[in-house]
Amino acid sequence: MDHKTQRVALNDGNFVPALGFGTAPPEKVPMSAVLEATKHAIDAGFRHIDSAYSYQVEEEVGLAIRSKIADGTVKREDIFYTTKLWPTFCRPELVQSSLEISLKRLQLDYVDLFIIHFPMPLQPGDKMLPRDENGKLLFDTVDLCDTWEAMEKCKDAGLTKSIGVSNFNRRQLERILNKPGLKYKPVCNQVECHPYLNQSKLLDFCKSKDIVMVGYCVLGTSRDSRWVDQSSPVLLEDPVLAAIAKKHQRTPALISLRYLLQRGLVVLAKSFNEKRIKENMQVFDFQLTSEDMKAIDGLNRNFRYNTATYLAGHPDFPFHDEY
Repeated sequence: MDHKTQRVALNDGNFVPALGFGTAPPEKVPMSAVLEATKHAIDAGFRHIDSAYSYQVEEEVGLAIRSKIADGTVKREDIFYTTKLWPTFCRPELVQSSLEISLKRLQLDYVDLFIIHFPMPLQPGDKMLPRDENGKLLFDTVDLCDTWEAMEKCKDAGLTKSIGVSNFNRRQLERILNKPGLKYKPVCNQVECHPYLNQSKLLDFCKSKDIVMVGYCVLGTSRDSRWVDQSSPVLLEDPVLAAIAKKHQRTPALISLRYLLQRGLVVLAKSFNEKRIKENMQVFDFQLTSEDMKAIDGLNRNFRYNTATYLAGHPDFPFHDEY
């Protein structure tokens, strides 16, 4: 099966490759490793690259993309590149400048997808997580509908082809969808999704609104101690996934990826290991049976690795709602 034909239609007429490469570097991974891993990913066949202003790797990712264009591996239009609006840029007058910073770092003329990273505005400034003298996070009062209008303007200006959101719950999605004078619907909602958090209710809601769900942490994370509880269960050691992997002669990682793809998600696989990057492309080479899918459905425990507890006091914190 040709992986390049595995694309998902977005509600604005554009298409996104179903398998994406995540670039957020884990702890102790040098920036040079991000550059090499992104090149390996493109060489392996990944055409969807997901990054963000906050990952602070866009220079490296941009260099990798441009070097693969220069050596003839891909053309710019073959690559689907995503960046994200960090909460300190949610004021409408700051939205375009955030995207322009990313474009300058990338040395690209446009991105394919620009999404609101979290629905929780923070006070603008040069700190990623602005705090007062007592260490309390400084929230900002911005209507996300106003932020969305500024996102729409970025699309109209040709700086991004599509616009979407990330980490929004149903209520927050509905606020944008019900906005008077809405010009463009979000094309996607990028959220944590894996067999321990299968997001079935949010997925059904997104499908009903023609919004693509993009899954991150799909392999259960790299267990980065900065934001993942070290006592949390290791997804890829799950015995059910291991048994299905053995049956198909695949890895548990491939089983998790395939499970999400068959449910209609776009999935972001992150690895900085060349062998595993290549291996993840095999997700299109096999299919899970309905029995396999049902068994993996049974693993759901609504367990979140990316709890974003550092934002939990925010009035717009999305994870208090059921979905």
